[in-house]
Amino acid sequence: MELKLIYDVCIIGSGAGAGPIAYTLAKEGKKVLILEKGDIYSEKDFSKDEMAYSRRDIFTPNLKDEYHVIEEKIDGQWYKFPTYETGWSFWNGNFLGGSSNFMSGYFHRLKPNDFKLKSTYGKYKGANVVDWPISYDELEPYYDKVERVVGVSGEYTSYEHAEPRSSKNYAYPRLQEHPISEVIDKSCKELNYTSYKVPRAIISEKKNARNACYYSNFCGSYACSSGAKGSSRAALIQPALETNNITIIPNAFVFKLLTNKDKKIQKALYYTKEKTQKSVEAKLFVLAAQAVESSRLLLNSKNSDFPNGLANSSGQVGKNMLFTGGGVGSAIIDKSILKEEKLFQTGLFVNRGLQDWYFTKEFKGGTIDFLFDHANPIRKALKLTSNKEGKLIFGEELQDKLYKNFTKSRILNFEIFTDWMPNDDCFVTIDENYKDKYGVPVATIRIGAHPQDVKVGEFLAQKAIDVLKQMGAKDIKSDISSLPSANLQAGGCRFGNDPKKSVLNKYCQSHDIANLFVTDGSFMPTGGSVPYTWTIYANSFRVADYIKKSGLI
Repeated sequence: MELKLIYDVCIIGSGAGAGPIAYTLAKEGKKVLILEKGDIYSEKDFSKDEMAYSRRDIFTPNLKDEYHVIEEKIDGQWYKFPTYETGWSFWNGNFLGGSSNFMSGYFHRLKPNDFKLKSTYGKYKGANVVDWPISYDELEPYYDKVERVVGVSGEYTSYEHAEPRSSKNYAYPRLQEHPISEVIDKSCKELNYTSYKVPRAIISEKKNARNACYYSNFCGSYACSSGAKGSSRAALIQPALETNNITIIPNAFVFKLLTNKDKKIQKALYYTKEKTQKSVEAKLFVLAAQAVESSRLLLNSKNSDFPNGLANSSGQVGKNMLFTGGGVGSAIIDKSILKEEKLFQTGLFVNRGLQDWYFTKEFKGGTIDFLFDHANPIRKALKLTSNKEGKLIFGEELQDKLYKNFTKSRILNFEIFTDWMPNDDCFVTIDENYKDKYGVPVATIRIGAHPQDVKVGEFLAQKAIDVLKQMGAKDIKSDISSLPSANLQAGGCRFGNDPKKSVLNKYCQSHDIANLFVTDGSFMPTGGSVPYTWTIYANSFRVADYIKKSGLI
């Protein structure tokens, strides 16, 4: 009879919340299993093909097979829309390393007051803001560890809201910068604003098997062919495979977790690509499938002991979802601002941000990042096919417009990040009426935004517009919306000290199930006014240390 292997730890997912767990425990000699919904790829598989990466479902499921349902409020009523009807995908990369393969790598830490927003600003009407059960000081050593192990490049800038650091500077020197950065600095100084150098999870020097950045100009939405970008796959999982303590099962869609009589998780059930059902056993389970899918799995795993879903005695699984508040803007930069030979230096980074209004006396503000338009010529050309009245243009008029925009100017964008206020109208549920190709109920995402999100976004957008005007930019536009970007997800399994009001304890361990941890962005009760990735990495390293010392495995 074949003996069934029981792993020390089974990790569901392989992104930023999973990589540090696998890396740490494998190096401790623990037998680690990763169940990855997608396939396994490496640097040799990646290209700069816009059709493949940005216009086709090469690394994400076809929405006709696997989708989500969005609940949106229209004229005071909530309506449901399957994403296959709209093409609005909440899949962010289904292969080893998950969405961390496709991030732009803008890395910002949270600030000390981000961990105590309720204490700092009091209760927001209509929002479920709470303080974190940990402090900045508890997470800071792990932010520092991410800089060294994952690899963060930058140059420390002192400014009013700069967070305390245990290391004087970043682990890797800053990346090469485009001359436009100096223009931004000059304009900010003239406005009495403080621009700062934004650190990036892209290594500027070779690190072991990973090559340094070669400035291809294809970062956001593209997997990195040099290994420079600090994806969970390149920075953590691939090096940890050398321990021979990690097993990866690709194309494994985990649809249910089974508990035993002791109310601990015993097995994970998954479907193969061929829809064959299989199971694995482990002593400890770590869920890191990205926030929406993690809530979905727990809700779909309900049983007689957990009738409302696993780890859900509080009724909080799926509640208080977080996305990103804010929006975007753009402007035209031409030779009146920079000589053409400087303007068209491609591949160099802008890496400039503003956090002068991250905290104000009256309200929590946010972050402004400046960046050039993504290097997607097809997308750019399609945006130029209409005139100012919105009418389609063609022939010589279109040709002249394309020539001018591709050879005489560049688009400088700004992105706004504000706290997405957790509220009662932003959550994940499941609906038996909507199922994927496996027959499993999909996640229904109700997206209700707090009005404060747009108010703060518009305030910050005006500051960004001030900078662009000071630079002499033309055709300045902004779009601040209550609809979120799908690529940044958090919440749904918030951590806290009270089991009646939270899903996880301060170590991201289920209050209800001792051998279950959730380490993607689900644990976050508030998100800060920055992208979440650095915080997810840091927290996952913190949890890995706790597991290592806990005696659970």
